Amino acid sequence: MKTYHAKPGEVEREWLLVDATDMVLGRLASEIAQILKGKRKPQYTPHVDTGDFVVVINAEKIRLTGNKMSDKNLYSYSGFPGGLKTVPVSVMLEKHPERVIEHAVKGMLPKNTLGRAMGKKLKVYAGPEHKNHAQKPREITLEGKIHG
Repeated sequence: MKTYHAKPGEVEREWLLVDATDMVLGRLASEIAQILKGKRKPQYTPHVDTGDFVVVINAEKIRLTGNKMSDKNLYSYSGFPGGLKTVPVSVMLEKHPERVIEHAVKGMLPKNTLGRAMGKKLKVYAGPEHKNHAQKPREITLEGKIHG
């Protein structure tokens, strides 16, 4: 029996809707990264983008455990001397809550052309409304919830 390798033209993509209300950031991000990579599909092939599109709503209602709300920072570096910018997560959640989820998920994707293509399939919205109604996303529940 030969090993099956998916080809880029054969991949059927699906649109999935995830509600981030009361979800823990890291657990949610790891589940979304697996969906974007295509690891939940039987035809997963490491060198082909077999993942689905993911629409995340209610990004402003995400949770962080422990003291991460006060201690965790998001960094961006321009590449120039003195070009490191540091923003606390609490400030970023107030101004741009969608960027917190995007940053966490993109950190879990491959750092190459394939990973950048996977990252473009992630759509994050701060509130309950989204612009992807025409794609008819199927709502799914993830195991990223922690009560307590």
